Amino acid sequence: MNIIDSYFEILHMADKDEILNLLEKAARTCYKSEDQIAQGSAEQLLKRLLKTGHESVIEHISITVRLICDRGITHEIVRHRLCSFSQESTRYANYSKDKFGNEITVIRPFFFKTGSKKYKLWEESMRSCENAYLKLLEQGATAQEARSVLPNSLKTDIVVTANIREWIHIFKLRCSKASHPQMRQSMLPLLDHFHKKIPVLFNSVHDKFAKDIQEFSG
Repeated sequence: MNIIDSYFEILHMADKDEILNLLEKAARTCYKSEDQIAQGSAEQLLKRLLKTGHESVIEHISITVRLICDRGITHEIVRHRLCSFSQESTRYANYSKDKFGNEITVIRPFFFKTGSKKYKLWEESMRSCENAYLKLLEQGATAQEARSVLPNSLKTDIVVTANIREWIHIFKLRCSKASHPQMRQSMLPLLDHFHKKIPVLFNSVHDKFAKDIQEFSG
């Protein structure tokens, strides 16, 4: 059994200038002020629009991310309607095969201290699930039949595409302390990454969770 921590990969994200220039062109269409486009004008315009709540314009840019997390988290993330999802399928992925290392991979629950009684109990449960899964396959079960014993901690890849307005909505919900700890483990670093790339679009939501991001990183 392989135990890893969750992480993310950016699969598609235009550079800052391309994003801001496109959004400015879209926004100025509303006011027919294209003649006012100049060096640095995009950022100033978008600041004003976001401050007044004119957020529809930021729907013109989408970002695609691969999240590597446990399946329990993906059960929650797919509830966001204005996204596109492509997820690793346990119907077709046979983890007894060489390309998977002949084992299942699970996401480490960071809230259990490694070596603690809780962690050991979790690890024993994961190994029990893996043993049952592999034995079912040995006895002729298909991957989609054997998956019935796989745990929520099973590592999965999910590709998520959403426009920037929807990403902000996701962060507002999934970075809060009311969210699952492992959801926050994925979303807080992702928010921080987006903010570093295009701060003007994520300043507000980043400011809201700045202490959480710092606490999580430290």
